Amino acid sequence: MLESAPRTQRDSEEATLTGVTSFEAIATTHLDAAYSLARWLTRDAVLAEDVVQDAMVRALTYFGGFRGDNPRAWLLQIVRNVALGKLGARPEPVSIDAVKPASGESLADTLIDGADGPDATLEREQDRRRVSELLSRLPLELRECLVLREIEDCSYKEIARIVDAPIGTVMSRLWRARRMFGDLVDGEEKPP
Repeated sequence: MLESAPRTQRDSEEATLTGVTSFEAIATTHLDAAYSLARWLTRDAVLAEDVVQDAMVRALTYFGGFRGDNPRAWLLQIVRNVALGKLGARPEPVSIDAVKPASGESLADTLIDGADGPDATLEREQDRRRVSELLSRLPLELRECLVLREIEDCSYKEIARIVDAPIGTVMSRLWRARRMFGDLVDGEEKPP
């Protein structure tokens, strides 16, 4: 009888450690995707880092309720909710010019790539900025679906879970986002 109390306590401690290990595996596996989504939604590197940190704390807090069906979608849904909450608290848009390289990097560091010459690297960086600028012009609900599908390679089902919308709505938003993005590209390519 005296042994059952310590054993139960030890079992619960082991279960907690196992849960933390599982959370760590989920968090480390999907951390890049979480930051990427936060960055695309907020359009601000510093705010994206805050969003991911808050989302990880929230995910760890509620990890006990996680059913284990799709950890990536579960975590990205939390990141999305935190990002939208922070954007609601700070409604002014962020200029594309305010986007800076990741902390600890200079713009020169992002341009250096030993595999390509400076022209190819500069062209790739200009393309990345152009895509980023065009994406920033899309409404948030369209931008998030497009980023989740085309950049994060989420399935329609995962996107539906993350944005809390039916799959048909996700498909409609993706169609509209792709069409609007294409119109923006066409509008830039036409001579003035």
